Amino acid sequence: MLMRTDPFREMDRIVQQLSGTSGTWSKPSVMPMDAYRDGDAYVIAFDLPGVSTEAIDIDVERNMLTVKAERRPAAKADSVKMELSERPLGVFSRQIMLADTLDTEHIEADYDAGVLTLRIPIAERAKPRKISIRADAGPKQISA
Repeated sequence: MLMRTDPFREMDRIVQQLSGTSGTWSKPSVMPMDAYRDGDAYVIAFDLPGVSTEAIDIDVERNMLTVKAERRPAAKADSVKMELSERPLGVFSRQIMLADTLDTEHIEADYDAGVLTLRIPIAERAKPRKISIRADAGPKQISA
């Protein structure tokens, strides 16, 4: 029920990790995610450690879900000399095309321990249902 929109995003993510470049608003880095079905909902979990909830933006336009976040460097005193900096900073973004069978009006978002979790219910019209069969009313007569 989820469709990837850009097959080259994973390659961009790998290149950014190897080159050590940070994402910008014009070219954000990709954030890792998991997506799975849990009963009558789809769940998408994004890794965003060190990002405050105020720095996360979630939008849905038609069937396009967009999640953007920004991790800024921690304020340091002038006397601090950085010895090692491996944690990625900058802007992170992910766009996911959602299927028409998902109810985008009732998305729930939770943020705990650096993981943003979205629960998207499956629309009622997309759920399996039984079709009843009417009993035969008997043979039909054909008039000539």
